[in-house]
Amino acid sequence: MITAIVLINAEVDKIPEVAQQIADLEGVSEVYSVTGDCDLIALVRVREHDEMASVIADRLNKVPGILRTQTHIAFRAYSRHDLEAAFSLGIDD
Repeated sequence: MITAIVLINAEVDKIPEVAQQIADLEGVSEVYSVTGDCDLIALVRVREHDEMASVIADRLNKVPGILRTQTHIAFRAYSRHDLEAAFSLGIDD
């Protein structure tokens, strides 16, 4: 599975509509409205790199109201479970 984190700047008065349109795209697993340098963050999860281009370049970037996007491809995922296992001392409770 290939994951991309897409930072999105949108027209302020259209943020809810833009978020919903992005969330409805196949390949987009989640969309968050956030504070900071961007307005929305979308998580895109696909099986192959070619699909990533299709989701982001061909569909997501064409949603009306989007001003700018910045895409980050994830190398490795860490979860709370993974981190707890990494720091485990091997002592059973």
